[in-house]
Amino acid sequence: MSSYRFDPGTSLPQVTEMTDFNIWTFNSRVFPGIDVLPVRLGDRVRIRMANLTMTAHPIHLHGHHFAVGLTDGGWVPESAQWPEATLDVPVGAIRAIEFVADQPGDWAFHCHKSHHTMNAMGHQVKNFIGLRQQALSKALAHAAPTAMAMGTDGMAMMGEMAMPLPANTLPMMTGTGPFGPIEMGGMFTVMKVRADLAPGDYRDPGWYQHPQRTVAYEVDAAGAPVVQKPSTGGSPGMNMPGMDMPEMDMPGMKHQH
Repeated sequence: MSSYRFDPGTSLPQVTEMTDFNIWTFNSRVFPGIDVLPVRLGDRVRIRMANLTMTAHPIHLHGHHFAVGLTDGGWVPESAQWPEATLDVPVGAIRAIEFVADQPGDWAFHCHKSHHTMNAMGHQVKNFIGLRQQALSKALAHAAPTAMAMGTDGMAMMGEMAMPLPANTLPMMTGTGPFGPIEMGGMFTVMKVRADLAPGDYRDPGWYQHPQRTVAYEVDAAGAPVVQKPSTGGSPGMNMPGMDMPEMDMPGMKHQH
């Protein structure tokens, strides 16, 4: 786990910054331009984490409980391991977790600090939740034609937006899953547990195909299914060397490594 301070539009990170970072990474990569974790159903899994940042990270795994098998003091005897679903990794520390992947599906693996699963975060953004911004947007357009109002339902709406960015920065959240925008960035990836993976096959198997009648869906007042807008499909950025994202139409992100 690493962190960087990149002011949007600049060419170099702030290497002496100690408290205020805005890019959070696994293996120096950010979601969705990050590897997934393909796992065979029933395999025993060990994930080792080293924290190179200046803050602790509570790392959380969906769908499974794990045992803490390694601390900086060494390997933990099985009789002394303790069960967890979230493990806080201190500054400068290494931890390892172990578990049996016995639940097929796609499971989020991420830091539980919300701003560590976003990028290029600012700290002085006004709260516009619930505000009707139509009139404000029209007035603002005269002074700043390229400006865009924040969403009225919270920052999750940012996952559906696509807008030009300055050079050498990243969108706050992005990535698309089988049900629409995932609304994550930074320290986030997906563990994909499958029964049909061959030993040693670590290719991305794609999104999990849910068995029939196992996915909830919206109905109207009469009980009829509501037709959902189809997802854009795939997972843009999951296999993007250099974090180029041409399909997101963000000029500032093209060819900026």
